[in-house]
Amino acid sequence: MSAGPPAQTDRDDASGDRSSGNESTATPVRYEEVSKRYPGADHDAVHRLSLEVPAGEICVLVGPSGCGKTTAMRMVNRTVEMTSGEIFIGDRSVRQGDAAELRREIGYVIQQIGLFPHRTIAENIGTVPSLLGWKQAEIEQRVEKLLELIGLDPEFGDRYPSQLSGGQQQRVGVARALAVDPPVMLMDEPFGAIDPINRSRLQNEFLRLQAELGKTVLFVTHDVDEAIKMGDRIAVLRKGGEVAQFATPTELLMEPADDFVEDFVGADRALKRLALMRVKDASLWKAPICLAGDPTGPVRSDLAGAEVPHALLVDSGRRPLGWLSERDLAAPQVPSRPDTPADPLIDADSILRDGLATLLQSGSQYAPVVDGNGRLGGVLSVEIVADFLSSGEAAESELAAVDRPHE
Repeated sequence: MSAGPPAQTDRDDASGDRSSGNESTATPVRYEEVSKRYPGADHDAVHRLSLEVPAGEICVLVGPSGCGKTTAMRMVNRTVEMTSGEIFIGDRSVRQGDAAELRREIGYVIQQIGLFPHRTIAENIGTVPSLLGWKQAEIEQRVEKLLELIGLDPEFGDRYPSQLSGGQQQRVGVARALAVDPPVMLMDEPFGAIDPINRSRLQNEFLRLQAELGKTVLFVTHDVDEAIKMGDRIAVLRKGGEVAQFATPTELLMEPADDFVEDFVGADRALKRLALMRVKDASLWKAPICLAGDPTGPVRSDLAGAEVPHALLVDSGRRPLGWLSERDLAAPQVPSRPDTPADPLIDADSILRDGLATLLQSGSQYAPVVDGNGRLGGVLSVEIVADFLSSGEAAESELAAVDRPHE
């Protein structure tokens, strides 16, 4: 690992205004003594499950294979019928009314995405609104809004799923689930088939989207790291569909309920705490900054005693352009093209664990942190992460308002 920068050279409602795009509907989900036993089985797949997911929160169901987490989630939209107990969405039992109608009211995203291959992207997104009898103009407005929401140009509406990347298809799957502004979304291993790099990016995109939409989400995964990153609350299930612990990510990491939970979370609980904090909430360092054409004398003076021992060239909008080398600073004026690029740039909204991974992959101890518009917010260093883990700041931060990185 280098001592400095990379190598230098010498987020509308179906019953209201559908076109407004004002995503605000969220409803709590409550399980009351819910059990499921499949015919011929000698034990329950889910046993007396009781928990409540507050409106607007992500609840992750996680546990070993065969623990009943997918069954528990699918009983919400009655693609699996419960044997006993009750599930309420708001004050209404899911048993009331027609199951097919219930499913149209609940967003559903699966690992295989499940887009219709012979329908365009716009037709895929508009599937449920069409089934509900929306007017074509309303559907088109909704599709346009959702494409914008998931970051795809309107031209994608005329393409077919085979013409999109896996990550783009997954975003369309999310858009389709949001088509009628459902009060609840079910997500079954939604990013499981995506490669690790795009998986992390899609997770971050969904968390940004959730910050805007505030949906109630039940999210199934077998990956405890994903659960800690994505969840406001986590239900750890053991074999037989019993809840071993239902807690916030911080509580899960700091106070596992028993040996099963402690073993499932893993021995690296300290490192997993890095998923509980956003990069922008860390105590970022400041680097001396300058503009092209500035005299280098003051820049060299600013380096004395600076937290980051390298100067950073920015443009007039404070967007990082590169690190200045000793050769750059030997000139009378700051050059417009420094010897070392500013890469990697770290998204301020990413979690601290991903920020550390970026630093390690780049071989640098420092990286500029930028907001959604690319503006500099500070510099993340390996030392900041190390200090966070070794000091009381970690526990204090986890138990404070930054408990969830996407709130």
